[in-house]
Amino acid sequence: MKLPAAASIEQGSEMLGLLDAALAAESAGTLSIDASALANFDTSTLALLLEAQRRAKAQGREITVNGVPHKLVELARLYGVEELLPLAE
Repeated sequence: MKLPAAASIEQGSEMLGLLDAALAAESAGTLSIDASALANFDTSTLALLLEAQRRAKAQGREITVNGVPHKLVELARLYGVEELLPLAE
């Protein structure tokens, strides 16, 4: 799954649709999320990633998030969720 350049509250419904499609496309294994294109994001992006993790775990799967912008890692740290998400810069 590749996140678009903009992933904020305005794109929330669209992002959940992409997440559901990605989880349905591959019914097993780790869901890889590419965040390298992210340029405009807010705390709702963290909520989306936490929801992705929740939905994957419900299927007995894991997620990885690659190409995470440093500012998103800082935001996760600020909100105390950095250790909850598998974020790789």
